[in-house]
Amino acid sequence: MALLQNELAGVANPRRAAFTIPQAAWLSEQLEAERAGWFYWLPVAFGTGCAIYFSLLVEPSAELVGATAVAAVILLVMRPRSTLAGCLAVVTALGALGFVAAKLRTEWVRAPVLEKRLGPVKVRGFVELIEPKADWGARLTLRPAAIETLTPDRIPRRIRVRIRDDATSLSPGDFVELAARLSPPPRSAIPGGYDFARYAWFHGIGAVGYATAPPVRIEGEQVPGLLHLENLLAKLRKGIGDRIIAALPGETGAIANALITGERGGISEQTNDIYRAAGVFHILSISGLHMAIMGGAVFFALRFALALWPAIALSYPIKKWAAAGAIFGAFGYLLISGMSFATVRAFLMITVMFFAILADRRAIALRNVAVAAFLILIMFPESVMDAGFQMSFAAVIALTASYETLARYIRPTGDAAFGRLFRFGLFFAGIVLTTVIASAAIAPLAIYHFHQNQHYAVLANLIAVPLCNFLVMPAALATLVLMPVGLEAWPLALMGLGIDLMTAAADWVAGLNGAVSFIPAVPDMTMMLIAAGGLWLALMSRRWRLAGWLPVAAGIAVAPFTERPAILVGSEASLVLIRGDDGRLNGTVSARNDYDVSQWLARDGDSRPATELGPSSILECHDERCVGIIRGTTVIVGPAQKVRPRDCEVADLLITSGRRPRGCPRTTRVIDRKAVDREGTHAIYLGPDGKMNIETVEQRRGIRPWTMAHNRKSARRSKPGNSRVGATGPTNDSQILGGIAAPRER
Repeated sequence: MALLQNELAGVANPRRAAFTIPQAAWLSEQLEAERAGWFYWLPVAFGTGCAIYFSLLVEPSAELVGATAVAAVILLVMRPRSTLAGCLAVVTALGALGFVAAKLRTEWVRAPVLEKRLGPVKVRGFVELIEPKADWGARLTLRPAAIETLTPDRIPRRIRVRIRDDATSLSPGDFVELAARLSPPPRSAIPGGYDFARYAWFHGIGAVGYATAPPVRIEGEQVPGLLHLENLLAKLRKGIGDRIIAALPGETGAIANALITGERGGISEQTNDIYRAAGVFHILSISGLHMAIMGGAVFFALRFALALWPAIALSYPIKKWAAAGAIFGAFGYLLISGMSFATVRAFLMITVMFFAILADRRAIALRNVAVAAFLILIMFPESVMDAGFQMSFAAVIALTASYETLARYIRPTGDAAFGRLFRFGLFFAGIVLTTVIASAAIAPLAIYHFHQNQHYAVLANLIAVPLCNFLVMPAALATLVLMPVGLEAWPLALMGLGIDLMTAAADWVAGLNGAVSFIPAVPDMTMMLIAAGGLWLALMSRRWRLAGWLPVAAGIAVAPFTERPAILVGSEASLVLIRGDDGRLNGTVSARNDYDVSQWLARDGDSRPATELGPSSILECHDERCVGIIRGTTVIVGPAQKVRPRDCEVADLLITSGRRPRGCPRTTRVIDRKAVDREGTHAIYLGPDGKMNIETVEQRRGIRPWTMAHNRKSARRSKPGNSRVGATGPTNDSQILGGIAAPRER
C-alpha cells in the first residue's frame, strides 16, 4: 500500500517537463493542487478494473490476463514524467491490476457446480451453518462428503438445503444424512436482475435444494481440519443465540439475536418490510454502525477505566492502549457475528480507524476510508458488484467528505455551559444531517438495486439511531460480557425495550402515507454517471469539484428513457405477463411463480403483490388459447395441445409451454418451454413499427464460470453442425452456448 502511494506521489514533479498544450498544462496544474487527494483515487481505479471484469460477457483467457498484468507493471515503472500523463498511467495500471485481481479471485474459489437437477438423492455431509426461518423450518449449509450419483470430483464444496423441521436437534459439525432434491444455483429472474449464481460461486455454494425427509445424525465421523475451527465458532454462536431467544422470546429476541450473532433468519418478512419501508433496515444487519458502536464502546470503556489510575494515565499512552483493545474487541464481535461479508467489511473499516489512532493520525478521514476500500477490493474483488459494499462506501465517503468540509466552518464556543448545550444540540442535528447526507448518497443505489426509495428515513433514523446508540448496542455489549456468568437476562431486558421502541417507531413511520415510492429500473449508464459525478464531488477539494454535478445531472436525465418490456415470459413458458394500455403488467400467476413475478414487478416499479395481478385485458382467451394484438404485433399464447398448426402462420410471436409445433416455419418467432429452460426469462420489446427485440437472462449473463451450469445444459441440447430456431429466429451453436445472440437494436 505504501509503495503504491509513493509511486503515485512520484508521478508529478514541478521540475519535470510538462505538456506544451495549454489545456494539458492547466489540467496538470489543477491535478498538482489536488496532490493530497490523489491517494483517494487508487481504490476507485482498482475497483473500476474489477467492475470491467465482471461486466464481460465472455471469460477472459489466462493469456490475456497475464499480458494485462505485465502491461500494468511496465506502465507503473515507465510512467510518463508529466503530471497529467503520469496520473493517467497510474490510474490505468491500477485498473488493469483490478481486472487481474478479479480473475485470480475467480480461479481461487473455483469449485464444482451442479450441472442439472437431481433428486431425490441421498446426501451425506457435515453441517456448517444452521439458519432458522421465521416462516417454516430452517436452512442448512452442508459440506457434502458424498452425493448419490455424483463422483467425488463433481461434488460441490457447499450446498444449501431447506428443511421443514426446526433443526433444534442439530448442531454445527454434525454429520448428517438426508434425501434432497438439488439443482444448480438459480440464475436471474429477469435479464439484468440479481444473479444469485455469481454470489454462490464466490461462496463455494454449488447446489441448492430442499430436503424430502428429515436429516438423520450419524455418529463417529470426524470433522476435517479447518472446518473444525469454523464449527466451534458456529456452535458458540448458536449457544449464544439460544440463550438470547430463551431470555427474549418472539420477534424481539429474533432481532436481538440478529444484532449480536448476525443470525437474521428468525425475523419475519413482515418485520423486515416494516424496517425497510421506514428506511432503518440497516439496523437489522450487522454493519458499520454496529461495529462502530461496539468498537467505540470498548474503546471508551477501556480508556475511561485506565484514566481512573493517574499513575497509568499520566505515564502511558492509554488512548493507544484503548485503541488496541478496541481492535481485539471488534475482532471478537466479528467472530461471534458469523463473519458475513458485510461484517468483515465493517471490521476492516473500523480496524483501519483504530490503527490510525495507533499511528497518531486522524481516525475518521477520507484516506482511511480509501485504505479500507482498497483492502476489501484486493481480498474480495467481487464485492465491487455487491449492493452492500456500494451503499456502505457511498454513505461513508459522502459523510466523511461532508464533515471534513463542515469542520472548517464549525468551531466550539468558548463558554463552557453554552458549549455543552451546543454540543448536545449538535448531536441531534448531526443525526438529521447524517441521515440526509447518507440517504442522498445511497438513494441512487437503492433505486438501481431495489427500485424503491424511502421518504421518511430522516424521521425514523432520528428516533431509531439514538435508541440503537445509547440503549440497544451498549446492552448487547453488556450481554456478551455478563453471559459467561449467567447474568445476561438483565441487559437483554434493556435491549428488548430498545428494540420494541425501535420497532414501534419503524411501524409508525412505515404506515405514514407515501412512506415508500416504487421506481422502475434505471439503465446502467445512469448509475455509472451518477457514481462518477458523486466521487468527483466527494474526493476533489478545489472548486472544480462542482463539475461533478454535470455527470450526476446527465445520469438523472437519461433515467426516464429506459424502455420497458411489453411481454415477459418465464417458468417453462407457462408464465406470461403482458403490459396493458395502462402501462402495467398483468397475467395469470400461480403460487409457485410468486418469486419471479415479485422480481418482475419490483423492476417495473409496481408495488402490487403478485397475488393482485389479473388476466391481461389485451388477450382474448378461449379454452386455454389466448390471442391478442400488441402494438401491431399478433401474439398467441397457449399450451402445446391447444396451439393450432395455422397459428405459426398467423402469429408474429407464438408462446407455448410445450414444444415448438411441427411444421412451424423457421422464420416464425417461437418461445417454447425449451427456450425458456435454456435461456431463462425472455423480455420482449415491441416497437411502434412492429419491430420485435427479445432479450434473455443468458444473453445478459454471458459465458462466465458461474453461468456454466446453465450453459452446459444449452450445449447438451444443441447438436454440432445443426442450426436451431429459438426465440430470436435461426441461431447457430456458438450463440446457443451461453445464450449470447448477435447485438440487437432497441
